[in-house]
Amino acid sequence: MTGLTALNSVQAAPPAIAIIIDDLGYRYAEGQRAATLPGRVACAVIPNTPHGTPMAEMAHARGKEVLLHLPMQSLDPERPVGNEGIALNTTRVGVTEALRNGIRSIPHVAGVNNHMGSLITRHPGHMTWLMKDLQQNNLFFVDSVTTASSVALSMAREQGVRATQRDIFIDSEEATESQIIQRLETLYALARRQGQALGIAHPYPATMTVLERELPRLAQHGLRLVTVQELIGLRENAAKENADLASAKLDSSSFAAP
Repeated sequence: MTGLTALNSVQAAPPAIAIIIDDLGYRYAEGQRAATLPGRVACAVIPNTPHGTPMAEMAHARGKEVLLHLPMQSLDPERPVGNEGIALNTTRVGVTEALRNGIRSIPHVAGVNNHMGSLITRHPGHMTWLMKDLQQNNLFFVDSVTTASSVALSMAREQGVRATQRDIFIDSEEATESQIIQRLETLYALARRQGQALGIAHPYPATMTVLERELPRLAQHGLRLVTVQELIGLRENAAKENADLASAKLDSSSFAAP
């Protein structure tokens, strides 16, 4: 393939979406449906859950990315972080231990995203500690954006961690199939506008039914399903191209007549 042909091939690639299924590990039947969804859907597994290890093994065996769905403290006191996550009173060593224990609990981890976290992702100190550990372990990070005040993505970039953030949540526990389809269509529209988009869903029965039906139809919508790592790469390439264009415009303006 010549350079020009390769370039044209890249340019012709359809818009991409990535989908993460969160909250796996507690209920086997729900997790099994998620792990056997069509295509390269990512599976985010909560550490030290009754079915976390077999869920990760099942997803990996089917060619899916496995993420550690790391618990982080919420603003809601009714949702405790437990012993396996990162809270406001977690020390530097405690952050390292939480990540290490999570990786030991969940096999085949390629990256991390936050479970809850509307409080702790606001704190640059804890997020910097986590990102240093992720960088040392060569893991990527996805900010689930459970608060608009999150600094997790910016801290990841400061530490050289490959990272991105979700665009939309595809579902809720009460959502009907028609509502989930509407959210999927919003994800599709974002992908067409941006070139790529990332959605997060959960293993609710209605969500699984919709995804089992709709994922094989992505090509009919002019879209493709990619892994989270591939989506991060697409976003990195787009950011570089935009920076190069801006630099070229700046260089050309310096030669303009006074």
